[in-house]
Amino acid sequence: MEKIQNVVIIDGQGGSLGKALVESMKSRFKSIHVLAIGTNSLAASAMLRSGADAIATGENPVVVASRNADVIIGPLGIITADALHGEITPLMALSVAQSKAHKILLPISKCNVSVVGRKNLTLSELFDLSMEEISQYLVEK
Repeated sequence: MEKIQNVVIIDGQGGSLGKALVESMKSRFKSIHVLAIGTNSLAASAMLRSGADAIATGENPVVVASRNADVIIGPLGIITADALHGEITPLMALSVAQSKAHKILLPISKCNVSVVGRKNLTLSELFDLSMEEISQYLVEK
């Protein structure tokens, strides 16, 4: 039996990272609800096409979803104000960072933040590690 139900995936720009995360998530975990939030409509549309259960766009959906999510997944920049070429507002970053949800952040280096000690993994390897991490929160121990 799964413990969590509400997974929020946040991405911006073209949504390619979010799209791949949605595909990975939906193929591996059938019964969870994935809300994909794009910082723009292009990103949201890409995630909808990849199988998200629902989509939203912009700042307020990030703020509201951060209150109710069990898990939030996205690039490291979603907790960094002005990241993703300015698409992450300070309120978005604060809402995600303060959320009680477990956050799974992929160390994509487009936000002027370096994670010391991280390995240079391929995107595919990062997805696999992300799915392993979330599976720890889906299965009752």
